[in-house]
Amino acid sequence: MPTLAIVGAGPGMGLAIARTFGSRGFDVALLARTPEKLDDLVALLGKEGITAAAFPADVLDRESLTTALDAVRARFGSVDVLEYSPAPHSPVPGFTTATPSEVTVDNLQPQIEYTFYGAVADARAVLPAMRESGAGTLLFTSGGGSIDPVPMFGNVNAAGAALRNWVINLHNELAGSGVLAAHVAIATWIGAGAPEGYPSATPEQIAPLYWELHEKRDRAEAVFTA
Repeated sequence: MPTLAIVGAGPGMGLAIARTFGSRGFDVALLARTPEKLDDLVALLGKEGITAAAFPADVLDRESLTTALDAVRARFGSVDVLEYSPAPHSPVPGFTTATPSEVTVDNLQPQIEYTFYGAVADARAVLPAMRESGAGTLLFTSGGGSIDPVPMFGNVNAAGAALRNWVINLHNELAGSGVLAAHVAIATWIGAGAPEGYPSATPEQIAPLYWELHEKRDRAEAVFTA
């Protein structure tokens, strides 16, 4: 069976994407910081007939990401689809939002480490094997602010834009190789609790977009809007 590895797996988007691919015959590798939460997701997916396994790793610890993805290959044989969508967590030193005029190296660097460098580390861990086999999919997620930035998230949006630029460029580099790299920008509030007047969508509404990118393989980017 093909294998999907989700970096930043959680009970929201991660679970919805796992179900989307798992229900179509994929085994699922779940990567995140907290083993107990991963074990809960593995058990839940197992009850739904989806084979899943937990691989603890921290996006801010790039060595742990590489080690975890090596373990995924040892367990399942390959990583056929990599999906990267870690949700910001706390406490992380320096993890604050800032307007563009408030952005400093100190409050931008953690965002770059989390949003961009973790994605690069993951791609480097799986891309050589994908290139060798001539098949594979790399999907990277950011918010809509990576395309249409808003002042209150000046540092967050800058990191997302860096990720987006790199993914689209990677897509261009990989053209004709059989490997797809694509960026997903989610331009809505995910789940309940959206501010008044702000568009929202459930993870279940968003997740099929990832399958569409993987299946159609015809674009470098998809933007989800409610």
